[in-house]
Amino acid sequence: MRKRLLLLLAALLSLALVTAGCGNDDDSGAAPAPTEASAPEPTEAPAPTEAPAPEAASGALITLDEECAAWDGIQAPDGFRVNMVTDIGKVDDGTFNQFAYEGMVGAAECFGIEDTSVIETASEADYDANLNTSASESPDVLITVGFLLGTDTMLAAEENPGINYIGIDQFHLEYPANYVGVLFNEHEGGFIAGALAASLSESGVVGVVAGREDVPPVVKFVNGYEAGAKYINPNIQVLSVYNESFTDPAKGASDAQQFIGDGADVIFGAGGPTGSGGVKAAAEAGAWGIGVDQDEYYTTFNGGSAPGSEYLASSAIKRVDLSVFRNIAAAIEGTFAGGVFVLTAENLGITYAPFHDAAVNAEAAASVEQVRAGLADGSITTGVCGIDGLFIGEGSLCD
Repeated sequence: MRKRLLLLLAALLSLALVTAGCGNDDDSGAAPAPTEASAPEPTEAPAPTEAPAPEAASGALITLDEECAAWDGIQAPDGFRVNMVTDIGKVDDGTFNQFAYEGMVGAAECFGIEDTSVIETASEADYDANLNTSASESPDVLITVGFLLGTDTMLAAEENPGINYIGIDQFHLEYPANYVGVLFNEHEGGFIAGALAASLSESGVVGVVAGREDVPPVVKFVNGYEAGAKYINPNIQVLSVYNESFTDPAKGASDAQQFIGDGADVIFGAGGPTGSGGVKAAAEAGAWGIGVDQDEYYTTFNGGSAPGSEYLASSAIKRVDLSVFRNIAAAIEGTFAGGVFVLTAENLGITYAPFHDAAVNAEAAASVEQVRAGLADGSITTGVCGIDGLFIGEGSLCD
């Protein structure tokens, strides 16, 4: 049912070398000072490997109800159980964990799954224990959220061949038959966000508040944002900063305020609650904000009731919920297979949120939709080199 990413071995060997030289796991340290990022204009990148999916019911922002209808009424057998272990944080974190949780809940409602449970991780030291505790309940599917759980999830999958593991943002040289590593073309999401930022910017300066630099998807977002902004305006100035924690909104707010002081009038947050802190601070200051992962209008801005919601231009959506939903469906229908599952603009896994209360002008709106559609049909490429953007870090943008 799914194509293998045949060239992943070579890509990930290169990636492993990059990641090995990145920052440590200490969340207590200070983040590096914001710096200016520069990038060449985008050039052609390899076509993404597509994660197969049922025919979309409508539009680029398919709902879980529409996705459910596309699976032709399959139902889970009695006693079918799905568990989930979050990355650091809770299921209401407003970004990554929450979106994965919503995918699990949506699948449970669609397929009649009555037994689910969630363990919320407090620190990286708890990963192994949380996975063991969850596995002790003998679930049919166990979802683990985030790049940092990859090593522990691999060990757990090898020790528990009767459990199907869905690892979000987790990739390895090889996978056992019961372990799917879900990857996303974050560089496409970043590219969409960057194109929107450049289309909205009046100052010619935009910024991105990012999470940890040793987490590959974060770097892909940053590189894509840079490339997308320069696709619209080759002369735009892009400011960026990585942080050592995903759960420090105060630090994210401080980064955004510094960028605004340096002239930025659009801030993209690509680092969980840390990035969301930057987006919220920008919007409250009257600068444009762009969220990430899911529609932050409903999370960070409480459905429009929070201050600054009219300045949330959009969010670069990474359909974590769809990846969870589709792989649970595969487990129910008996087509679950170990390997890589990639979500892209082409298969509706990468898109952007509605503008909601934001007065995004017609020209900017048309521009960002043209970019999304171009990424989906292949007429636009991000310029982030490597197979599905997996070559990241220094020198990752095409020369």
